[in-house]
Amino acid sequence: MKLLFWFALLLIMLVATFVGLSAYGARRWSDRTRALTHRLDAARFNDKAQALPMARYDARELAGLPAPVQRYFRATLKDGQAMISAATINIAGTFNLSATGQQWKPFTSQQRVITRRPGFLWDAKIAMLPGVTVRVVDSYIAGKGLLQAAIQGLFTVADIQGDGEIARGEFMRFFAEAAWYPTALLPSQGVRWEAVDDTCANATMVDGPITLTLLFRFNDAGLIASFRAEARGAGVGKAMVMLPWEGHWSNYQVIDGMTVPFTGEVAWLRPEGRQSYFVGTVTSLAYEFSP
Repeated sequence: MKLLFWFALLLIMLVATFVGLSAYGARRWSDRTRALTHRLDAARFNDKAQALPMARYDARELAGLPAPVQRYFRATLKDGQAMISAATINIAGTFNLSATGQQWKPFTSQQRVITRRPGFLWDAKIAMLPGVTVRVVDSYIAGKGLLQAAIQGLFTVADIQGDGEIARGEFMRFFAEAAWYPTALLPSQGVRWEAVDDTCANATMVDGPITLTLLFRFNDAGLIASFRAEARGAGVGKAMVMLPWEGHWSNYQVIDGMTVPFTGEVAWLRPEGRQSYFVGTVTSLAYEFSP
């Protein structure tokens, strides 16, 4: 009986320690993401050089754009639509943790986006085992990229930040996800469109020293079906290699007068084949608009 008593006591102590560490990790992670959110919003409000050139969409700015791009904006926006200044996007789905196999885990996340200056903060929880989560923050703030991951918010498993390829890759994510905040893709907001054929076009966006071009393909309804970059930095162990990267949009819905996708899938195009790693669906989407 004594052995059973001491075993039970040890188990209770281990559980209490785990619960305490988890609560501490959650608080520490929350403090960290709150500080990053403040930095994101500071870049939005303080960068006067990035002031919005237009407060509302004017359909006349479509003149001269490639035909599929004109169809896209006509299908997505109504004349006079207020420009999106920020968005909060909640997403749930599955994330593939394996670079070469299938190790899908469920996740939930909240993403904060500002459109001028371009930036976002993705705060995710990936469920590894019952009671065990990996906290992930992915961001592009004031021209800097950041990717951090920690088990229970405490034990770091990834920490990459700064400029160079990490900044370029995070800015690329902001650009690719602009289907969620479509006014950011307008020419008046700084995007340059070039024709490819009747179903796709190249779009170029600039932020500071970074210039990006993505290929957007449109479906029969005129909406964005996919995006593609010929090279984005992918982590392979401790190294970063440049790989083609693409994603697909579906499940379009109308919100605040705009037609936007609610489901997305993203993949790396590795030498051994296409490797999907993200499938997510929007659970809530809230916009802030320019006055």
